[in-house]
Amino acid sequence: MSGRVTLIGAGPGDPELITVKGLRRLQAADIVFYDALVSLELVAFAHHARRFPVGKRAGSHSVRQEEINRLLIRWARRGLNVVRLKCGDPFVLGRGGEEALALAAAGIPTEVIPGVSAAVAAPALAGIPLTHRGLASACVVVSGHAPSAYAPVLVGLVPGTVTVVVLMGLRTRAEIARLLLERGWPRETPVAVLISASTAAAQQWLGTLESLAWPAAIEGDGPATIVIGAVVSLAMHGSRVRADVSLGGTSA
Repeated sequence: MSGRVTLIGAGPGDPELITVKGLRRLQAADIVFYDALVSLELVAFAHHARRFPVGKRAGSHSVRQEEINRLLIRWARRGLNVVRLKCGDPFVLGRGGEEALALAAAGIPTEVIPGVSAAVAAPALAGIPLTHRGLASACVVVSGHAPSAYAPVLVGLVPGTVTVVVLMGLRTRAEIARLLLERGWPRETPVAVLISASTAAAQQWLGTLESLAWPAAIEGDGPATIVIGAVVSLAMHGSRVRADVSLGGTSA
Protein backbone atom coordinates (compact mmCIF):
# COMPACT_ATOMS: atom_id res chain seq x y z
CA MET A 1 0.00 0.00 0.00
CA SER A 2 1.37 3.40 -0.92
CA GLY A 3 0.33 6.87 0.09
CA ARG A 4 1.48 10.12 -1.43
CA VAL A 5 3.62 13.14 -0.63
CA THR A 6 2.71 16.77 -1.18
CA LEU A 7 5.48 19.36 -1.19
CA ILE A 8 3.84 22.61 -0.08
CA GLY A 9 5.28 26.11 -0.08
CA ALA A 10 4.33 27.78 3.20
CA GLY A 11 5.17 31.30 2.04
CA PRO A 12 7.52 33.85 3.64
CA GLY A 13 6.28 33.62 7.24
CA ASP A 14 2.79 35.06 7.55
CA PRO A 15 0.49 32.00 7.83
CA GLU A 16 -2.13 33.76 5.71
CA LEU A 17 0.22 33.83 2.71
CA ILE A 18 -0.06 30.12 1.98
CA THR A 19 -2.15 29.33 -1.10
CA VAL A 20 -5.71 28.06 -0.73
CA LYS A 21 -4.74 24.76 -2.35
CA GLY A 22 -1.76 24.39 -0.04
CA LEU A 23 -3.94 24.96 3.02
CA ARG A 24 -6.46 22.35 1.89
CA ARG A 25 -3.75 19.75 1.40
CA LEU A 26 -2.27 20.60 4.80
CA GLN A 27 -5.62 20.15 6.53
CA ALA A 28 -6.02 16.72 4.92
CA ALA A 29 -2.57 15.46 5.95
CA ASP A 30 -1.91 12.37 8.06
CA ILE A 31 1.64 13.41 8.89
CA VAL A 32 3.54 16.69 8.38
CA PHE A 33 7.27 17.34 8.25
CA TYR A 34 7.87 21.08 8.48
CA ASP A 35 10.79 23.52 8.24
CA ALA A 36 12.18 25.48 11.18
CA LEU A 37 10.96 28.82 9.84
CA VAL A 38 7.40 27.71 9.12
CA SER A 39 4.83 29.40 11.37
CA LEU A 40 3.55 27.05 14.09
CA GLU A 41 0.19 28.76 13.66
CA LEU A 42 0.15 27.43 10.13
CA VAL A 43 1.30 23.94 11.16
CA ALA A 44 -1.62 23.82 13.60
CA PHE A 45 -4.04 23.74 10.66
CA ALA A 46 -3.05 20.10 10.20
CA HIS A 47 -5.60 19.27 12.91
CA HIS A 48 -5.51 15.49 12.70
CA ALA A 49 -1.91 14.96 11.62
CA ARG A 50 1.23 13.95 13.44
CA ARG A 51 3.67 16.85 13.12
CA PHE A 52 7.46 16.74 13.14
CA PRO A 53 10.02 19.57 12.76
CA VAL A 54 12.85 18.74 10.36
CA GLY A 55 14.14 22.22 9.67
CA LYS A 56 17.73 23.30 9.11
CA ARG A 57 19.11 26.46 10.74
CA ALA A 58 22.65 27.79 10.44
CA GLY A 59 24.74 27.00 13.51
CA SER A 60 22.16 24.59 14.96
CA HIS A 61 21.67 20.85 14.94
CA SER A 62 19.50 19.85 12.00
CA VAL A 63 18.11 16.83 10.22
CA ARG A 64 20.22 15.81 7.22
CA GLN A 65 18.54 16.08 3.84
CA GLU A 66 19.05 12.39 3.15
CA GLU A 67 17.20 11.51 6.34
CA ILE A 68 14.30 13.80 5.40
CA ASN A 69 14.06 12.04 2.04
CA ARG A 70 13.95 8.65 3.79
CA LEU A 71 11.25 9.80 6.20
CA LEU A 72 9.01 11.00 3.37
CA ILE A 73 9.40 7.73 1.48
CA ARG A 74 8.97 5.54 4.57
CA TRP A 75 5.70 7.12 5.71
CA ALA A 76 4.24 7.32 2.20
CA ARG A 77 4.90 3.59 1.77
CA ARG A 78 2.81 3.01 4.88
CA GLY A 79 -0.17 4.42 3.01
CA LEU A 80 -0.24 7.85 4.63
CA ASN A 81 -0.97 11.25 3.15
CA VAL A 82 2.37 12.94 3.82
CA VAL A 83 2.92 16.70 3.66
CA ARG A 84 6.33 18.29 3.44
CA LEU A 85 5.78 21.92 4.47
CA LYS A 86 8.62 24.11 3.26
CA CYS A 87 9.43 27.80 3.73
CA GLY A 88 8.71 30.08 0.80
CA ASP A 89 8.53 28.08 -2.40
CA PRO A 90 9.72 24.45 -2.40
CA PHE A 91 11.80 24.94 -5.54
CA VAL A 92 13.47 28.28 -4.70
CA LEU A 93 16.64 27.54 -2.70
CA GLY A 94 14.65 25.04 -0.64
CA ARG A 95 15.93 21.64 -1.82
CA GLY A 96 12.45 20.74 -2.93
CA GLY A 97 13.87 19.51 -6.20
CA GLU A 98 16.08 17.02 -4.34
CA GLU A 99 13.09 15.70 -2.42
CA ALA A 100 10.97 15.43 -5.57
CA LEU A 101 13.69 13.45 -7.35
CA ALA A 102 14.12 11.09 -4.39
CA LEU A 103 10.38 10.48 -4.25
CA ALA A 104 10.17 9.89 -7.99
CA ALA A 105 13.03 7.38 -7.82
CA ALA A 106 11.15 5.55 -5.06
CA GLY A 107 7.95 5.49 -7.09
CA ILE A 108 6.01 7.67 -4.62
CA PRO A 109 3.15 9.76 -6.09
CA THR A 110 4.10 13.38 -5.49
CA GLU A 111 2.38 16.74 -5.87
CA VAL A 112 4.13 20.11 -5.73
CA ILE A 113 2.17 23.17 -4.60
CA PRO A 114 4.12 26.38 -5.19
CA GLY A 115 4.47 28.99 -2.46
CA VAL A 116 5.22 32.70 -2.21
CA SER A 117 8.99 33.03 -2.00
CA ALA A 118 10.56 35.60 0.31
CA ALA A 119 12.63 36.62 -2.71
CA VAL A 120 9.58 38.42 -4.08
CA ALA A 121 7.41 38.79 -0.98
CA ALA A 122 9.91 40.57 1.28
CA PRO A 123 10.69 43.35 -1.24
CA ALA A 124 7.01 43.74 -2.14
CA LEU A 125 5.98 44.16 1.50
CA ALA A 126 8.66 46.85 1.85
CA GLY A 127 7.35 48.71 -1.21
CA ILE A 128 10.21 47.58 -3.44
CA PRO A 129 9.31 46.30 -6.92
CA LEU A 130 11.98 43.94 -8.24
CA THR A 131 11.50 45.35 -11.71
CA HIS A 132 10.46 48.88 -12.57
CA ARG A 133 10.42 50.67 -15.89
CA GLY A 134 13.50 52.83 -16.22
CA LEU A 135 15.27 51.29 -13.23
CA ALA A 136 15.50 47.52 -13.70
CA SER A 137 14.05 45.11 -16.24
CA ALA A 138 15.36 41.93 -14.62
CA CYS A 139 16.26 40.42 -11.26
CA VAL A 140 18.64 37.73 -10.06
CA VAL A 141 18.13 35.59 -6.96
CA VAL A 142 21.17 33.98 -5.32
CA SER A 143 21.97 32.12 -2.13
CA GLY A 144 24.35 34.05 0.10
CA HIS A 145 25.45 31.20 2.36
CA ALA A 146 28.86 30.78 0.66
CA PRO A 147 31.00 32.43 -2.07
CA SER A 148 30.73 29.26 -4.15
CA ALA A 149 26.97 29.89 -4.36
CA TYR A 150 26.84 33.61 -5.16
CA ALA A 151 30.18 34.61 -6.69
CA PRO A 152 29.86 32.77 -10.05
CA VAL A 153 26.58 34.59 -10.68
CA LEU A 154 27.43 38.05 -9.38
CA VAL A 155 30.78 38.40 -11.15
CA GLY A 156 29.04 38.00 -14.50
CA LEU A 157 26.55 40.85 -14.03
CA VAL A 158 27.00 44.20 -15.71
CA PRO A 159 27.04 46.69 -12.78
CA GLY A 160 23.68 48.27 -12.02
CA THR A 161 21.73 46.53 -14.77
CA VAL A 162 19.60 44.19 -12.64
CA THR A 163 18.12 43.91 -9.17
CA VAL A 164 20.08 41.47 -7.02
CA VAL A 165 18.18 39.52 -4.36
CA VAL A 166 20.19 37.55 -1.82
CA LEU A 167 18.62 34.93 0.43
CA MET A 168 20.48 33.50 3.43
CA GLY A 169 23.13 36.20 3.13
CA LEU A 170 22.96 38.15 6.38
CA ARG A 171 26.30 36.80 7.63
CA THR A 172 28.04 37.28 4.29
CA ARG A 173 26.54 40.67 3.42
CA ALA A 174 29.83 42.56 3.67
CA GLU A 175 31.65 40.10 1.43
CA ILE A 176 28.86 40.27 -1.16
CA ALA A 177 28.89 44.07 -1.12
CA ARG A 178 32.67 44.21 -1.53
CA LEU A 179 32.54 41.79 -4.43
CA LEU A 180 30.02 43.98 -6.26
CA LEU A 181 32.03 47.13 -5.54
CA GLU A 182 35.13 45.45 -6.95
CA ARG A 183 33.12 44.60 -10.06
CA GLY A 184 32.32 48.27 -10.60
CA TRP A 185 28.91 48.71 -8.98
CA PRO A 186 28.38 52.35 -7.83
CA ARG A 187 29.05 52.92 -4.13
CA GLU A 188 25.71 54.75 -3.78
CA THR A 189 23.65 51.81 -5.11
CA PRO A 190 20.60 51.55 -2.77
CA VAL A 191 20.36 48.47 -0.56
CA ALA A 192 17.64 47.06 1.69
CA VAL A 193 18.06 44.34 4.29
CA LEU A 194 14.66 42.88 5.17
CA ILE A 195 14.51 40.62 8.21
CA SER A 196 11.59 38.33 9.15
CA ALA A 197 9.43 39.79 6.40
CA SER A 198 5.64 39.39 6.75
CA THR A 199 5.88 38.62 10.48
CA ALA A 200 5.40 40.71 13.63
CA ALA A 201 9.20 40.70 14.06
CA ALA A 202 9.83 42.33 10.67
CA GLN A 203 12.69 44.82 10.46
CA GLN A 204 14.18 46.86 7.64
CA TRP A 205 17.57 48.48 7.14
CA LEU A 206 18.08 50.89 4.26
CA GLY A 207 21.48 52.05 3.12
CA THR A 208 23.95 51.88 0.26
CA LEU A 209 26.24 49.26 -1.17
CA GLU A 210 29.18 51.07 0.40
CA SER A 211 27.61 51.04 3.86
CA LEU A 212 26.75 47.35 3.52
CA ALA A 213 30.41 46.55 2.82
CA TRP A 214 31.37 47.37 6.40
CA PRO A 215 30.14 45.81 9.68
CA ALA A 216 26.71 47.41 9.58
CA ALA A 217 24.75 47.48 12.83
CA ILE A 218 21.88 45.34 11.59
CA GLU A 219 19.99 43.66 14.41
CA GLY A 220 17.91 40.50 14.30
CA ASP A 221 18.61 36.85 13.62
CA GLY A 222 15.54 36.01 11.57
CA PRO A 223 15.55 35.05 7.87
CA ALA A 224 16.93 37.93 5.83
CA THR A 225 16.36 39.06 2.27
CA ILE A 226 18.89 41.52 0.84
CA VAL A 227 17.84 43.64 -2.13
CA ILE A 228 20.48 45.55 -4.11
CA GLY A 229 19.66 47.96 -6.92
CA ALA A 230 18.04 51.20 -7.96
CA VAL A 231 14.53 49.88 -7.23
CA VAL A 232 15.27 50.07 -3.50
CA SER A 233 14.97 53.86 -3.83
CA LEU A 234 11.22 53.32 -4.26
CA ALA A 235 10.82 51.72 -0.84
CA MET A 236 7.93 53.04 1.21
CA HIS A 237 9.46 54.36 4.42
CA GLY A 238 7.45 53.36 7.47
CA SER A 239 7.79 53.20 11.23
CA ARG A 240 9.57 49.84 11.04
CA VAL A 241 12.44 51.16 8.94
CA ARG A 242 15.74 50.80 10.76
CA ALA A 243 18.76 52.67 9.43
CA ASP A 244 22.19 53.59 10.69
CA VAL A 245 22.85 57.09 9.41
CA SER A 246 26.53 56.88 10.31
CA LEU A 247 26.86 53.98 7.88
CA GLY A 248 25.15 55.77 5.03
CA GLY A 249 21.61 54.62 5.74
CA THR A 250 18.50 56.73 5.43
CA SER A 251 15.68 57.09 7.91
CA ALA A 252 11.98 57.65 7.44
